[in-house]
Amino acid sequence: MGHHAPAVWLGFAALVALLLAVDLGVLNRRAHVLRFKEALSWSLGLIGFALAFGLFVLWREGGRAALEYYTGYLVELSLSVDNLFVFILIFEYFGVPAAAQPKVLKWGIFGAIGMRLAMIALGALLLQRWEWITWVFGAILVITGIRMWVQKQQRMELERNPVVRLARRLLPLSTSYDQSAFVTRAVDGRRLATPLLLVLLVVEWSDLVFAIDSIPAVFAVTRDPFLVFSSNVFAILGLRALFFVLAGMIDKFVYLRPGVALILVFVGLKMALNHWVHLSTGLSLGVVVGTLAGAVVLSIRRGARKQRLAA
Repeated sequence: MGHHAPAVWLGFAALVALLLAVDLGVLNRRAHVLRFKEALSWSLGLIGFALAFGLFVLWREGGRAALEYYTGYLVELSLSVDNLFVFILIFEYFGVPAAAQPKVLKWGIFGAIGMRLAMIALGALLLQRWEWITWVFGAILVITGIRMWVQKQQRMELERNPVVRLARRLLPLSTSYDQSAFVTRAVDGRRLATPLLLVLLVVEWSDLVFAIDSIPAVFAVTRDPFLVFSSNVFAILGLRALFFVLAGMIDKFVYLRPGVALILVFVGLKMALNHWVHLSTGLSLGVVVGTLAGAVVLSIRRGARKQRLAA
């Protein structure tokens, strides 16, 4: 738990539970495809909560902790947006009906929060016992960033995915969707897993893969497990609504993925070289904000230029 009292962790857990209850139990009690304005409003609301929580950190722990939280949150949010593009490709690959997508996203968020908590605890333990792990984490981030930069577009080869292959070998699968059900009954009465359960397993697998990148990335910003977890959770909470905001814009933010790649390389080098080169948290936050802003602005300008040429 770091230097934070159990009451702080329990209070944050209660806040997260409240936000999830409002999102899934009140606003979206019936799973449905969020309209753009509805999704945008909830996304902006959750971002507002995340920013307000940073003010709480500022009041309780001071400016340095607040800067670390905000930097970690922006890093995680940028990685989460890239994760959303993967979700979109997964849904397209499996032909998931639009009405069934919210249910997969809901359970995917629950799984992501649990996996992040476990991996943050493991990462904090490893860094506490073996300082050389920072070089391993830094190398992972740099290699991932370079690979993301070179691979301009994500390729989905899900037929070779180990989760897909194992599930098809072990689970009795139906060949068609049954609305938003994960399990259905065949004509002979047998219970079969629907393709939607396979999609959920792939989404959880992608959450795990992204956590391997995102957890070291935020540990490069702060070693405080509470700040690591809170920045991760606030980035994850908005994924469901943000998905419906970005679902129709996947081709418009063409420079976002290279921007995320540059951020990964930067935080990886920062972590690996921290013993010799120390960069202030304020400078790190400036690099992250500047890179994200530059990627968005360049993407918007490119889209506007294409529209003018097409007119």
